[in-house]
Amino acid sequence: MELGLARTSVLEIGLEVSGPRNGLPVLLMHGFPYSVRAYDGVVDLLADAGCRTVVPHLRGYGSTRFLDPSTMRSGEQAALGNDLRELLDALQIERAVLCGYDWGGRAACVVAALWPERCHGLVTGGGYNIQDIAASINPAPPEIERTNWYQYYFNTERGRAGLTKDRRSIARLLWTLWSPTWEFDDATFERSAEALDNPDFVEVVIHSYRHRYGYVLGDPAVSAVEQALAAQPTISVPTINLASQASAWPVNDSPDEHAHFTGEYEQRLLPDIGHNIPHEAPADFAAAVLHLAKNT
Repeated sequence: MELGLARTSVLEIGLEVSGPRNGLPVLLMHGFPYSVRAYDGVVDLLADAGCRTVVPHLRGYGSTRFLDPSTMRSGEQAALGNDLRELLDALQIERAVLCGYDWGGRAACVVAALWPERCHGLVTGGGYNIQDIAASINPAPPEIERTNWYQYYFNTERGRAGLTKDRRSIARLLWTLWSPTWEFDDATFERSAEALDNPDFVEVVIHSYRHRYGYVLGDPAVSAVEQALAAQPTISVPTINLASQASAWPVNDSPDEHAHFTGEYEQRLLPDIGHNIPHEAPADFAAAVLHLAKNT
C-alpha cells in the first residue's frame, strides 16, 4: 500500500493506493462517520485479483486538507461528487469502477449519473444515494424519523457544539445503532476514528446535514452540479446495489428506487450486515466489484 496526495481545484486529497500499476482502477469511497479503514479487507481482495485501488479521505477527514482557508467547508452532495470527478482528473484516470456507501456512495452515484463516461461500473451501498432536496420537507414514517435524530441534532447549534466537543462518542454511538449485529472492538473503532480529528470535520458535517434539508445555501462553485442533481438524474452504467438487511434503515425495493437505474442493474441483499458494508462484509463488497470488473 502506498500513501499519496492528489491536488484538485480546492483540496489536497490524502489517499491510499494498492495493487498493480496497470490494474483496473477502482475508487473506494467511505462514508460518515467512518474512514478509509472501512476498506482494508476489500483492498486486499481486490489487489490480489489485479485491481488498482484508490481509497481517498473525503473532505473533512483524515489527511485531506482545503487549499484555501476561505473556501466554503461544504458537505453537500455536489461538492462530494465534484471532488471525486476532480480526483479522477488529478490521478489521470479516464474511467474507473466507482464504489461507495453513505457519503461515499453519494459521491459515486453523482459521478455515475452526471459523468457516466468516467465510470466502468458502480457499486453502491443502499442504492440511489442522490438526495432529493426539494422533497426533503416531506416527513418520513416515525420510525425513520427517530433513526435520523442525529440529522436534526446537527441542525441546531447545540448539535454543532456537541459534535465539536465529543465527535468520537457520537461516531461510536452511530456505529452501534446503524450496525446492531456488528461486534467491533475498541481498536477497530479507534483506528477509524483518527480520521475524524481533521480540523474541517465539524464544519463539513454540519453543512452537509443542514444543506440536505435546504436550511443553508450551497457552495456557489458547485451550484451547476447541484442544479443538475435536483433533476434526480438516472444512472445508466452497470450497477450493483448492496442492500444491508440489518442496517438501521430498511431496504428500499420500491419501483421508484429501481427506476433510477436504466442500465444493467442488480440488487444483492446482505443479511445480518449493517450500514458499514465494506468493513462488515469485505468479501461481498469485493465480489461485487470483481463482477463489474470482469465485464470491462
